[in-house]
Amino acid sequence: MIHALSVASEAYPLVKTGGLADVVGALPDALAPHGIATTTLLPGYPRVLAHVGGAEVVHRWPDLLGAEARLFAGMLGEQPLLVLDAPALFARDGGPYGDPQGRDWPDNWRRFAALSRAASDLASGKVGNQRFDLLHAHDWQAGLAPAYLHFAQNARRVPSVLTIHNIAFQGSFDAGVFGQLGLPPQAWGIEGVEYYGSVGLLKAGLWAADAITTVSPTYAEEIRRPEFGMGLEGLIASRGDRVTGILNGIDPAVWNPATDPLLAARYSADNLEARIANQLAVEQRFGLSGAGPIFTVISRLTWQKGMDVLAGLLDDLIAMDGRLAMLGSGDAGLEQAFRDAATRHPGRIGVEIGYDEPLSHLLQGGADAILIPSRFEPCGLTQLYGLAYGCVPVVARTGGLADTVIDANVAALDAGVATGVQFDGVTPQALRSAIARTIALHREPARWRQIQRRGMAADFSWDNSGARYAALYRQLLG
Repeated sequence: MIHALSVASEAYPLVKTGGLADVVGALPDALAPHGIATTTLLPGYPRVLAHVGGAEVVHRWPDLLGAEARLFAGMLGEQPLLVLDAPALFARDGGPYGDPQGRDWPDNWRRFAALSRAASDLASGKVGNQRFDLLHAHDWQAGLAPAYLHFAQNARRVPSVLTIHNIAFQGSFDAGVFGQLGLPPQAWGIEGVEYYGSVGLLKAGLWAADAITTVSPTYAEEIRRPEFGMGLEGLIASRGDRVTGILNGIDPAVWNPATDPLLAARYSADNLEARIANQLAVEQRFGLSGAGPIFTVISRLTWQKGMDVLAGLLDDLIAMDGRLAMLGSGDAGLEQAFRDAATRHPGRIGVEIGYDEPLSHLLQGGADAILIPSRFEPCGLTQLYGLAYGCVPVVARTGGLADTVIDANVAALDAGVATGVQFDGVTPQALRSAIARTIALHREPARWRQIQRRGMAADFSWDNSGARYAALYRQLLG
């Protein structure tokens, strides 16, 4: 049995801001059948502490980067959980990374350096009877953990893996914080944490980790190029074959239209007609009326997600006889653009600003197609949920979107393998054409059902991904 420590800033269902939480929450169960026992380490946010209330204290740090800290042991589902309770760092209102107004906490460098240092101490055997064979760090918030391991003195050495969920978020901070990280002077440099004169948390992990994974094979290749590497492409390229892509999975216990309690009606590929009850529920929730396919957007409203291009095409979508149910939040200007479109097109566009997990399930179960015009997308999970629910994905050909959706071109339709619509380049012309193609396909019910059923038959569970992670762990352990 291999004992792995997975460290991250969030994990479903305890704390979630995006797909990172889904992956971290699902990975332990995915690895268990392959002889990997995974313990997850999370920050002690108020909600996480409430989950482990009354749990055993297994370790104390009188001074963890300037903060008193305790380590609680609990359970995340059926898997072990460790929680770093440092009230000065994590006992705050707001989200994991920012205050109630959405502003980043100015000491995020200290908060997540402390999490990384705790992970390094655990992995290197410095914490009581805790023993691990391997450290798996996720994104910039845990990026310093492999670096702490690398520079640790008189410590047990274990291999480390760093997974990039989105290279656009790098954890870059002023150089002045370096002296407070507890790293030796030699850690300041290109071979260490220095990144264009700043402290780079993700960069440090990419340099120090024994293996780097991204969340899709295409994204692993894309980030070697300047247009996707966000300044880190040179370092990624220098790591060579230590960088691999392992596609994310989804949890069929949570995302399955045949068993989902959050739907108005459950269904399978064999009784797609039952989806109509969910469609009616979506229409009622968003005030939609009339005919035409319902497109949905379940997304952060950002430039990365291509929402600026979509916002400029909403009048065209309605003119082509489409409808839209949008759930998301983000850029204030984009939020207003979608609200304005809903005002212009009452009964055809409905908008809810924010995030609502139950509503996201209903939208996947009741909308006809989901629009994902991302400029880059490391993996993407909403298209996988769409495939599972017969909500046909309309996606830009990038990253994990390219790896998971088969375009409904003539050959794929004739062969019966199409699962969605892809387009090249996030431009108004390309997206408009993709929307028009989707509406044309929807007008052919038999063909549309074929696309839905093919997508629902695809296996994007964690079975294959768990096996690949387990194989990587064993490779690193020799």
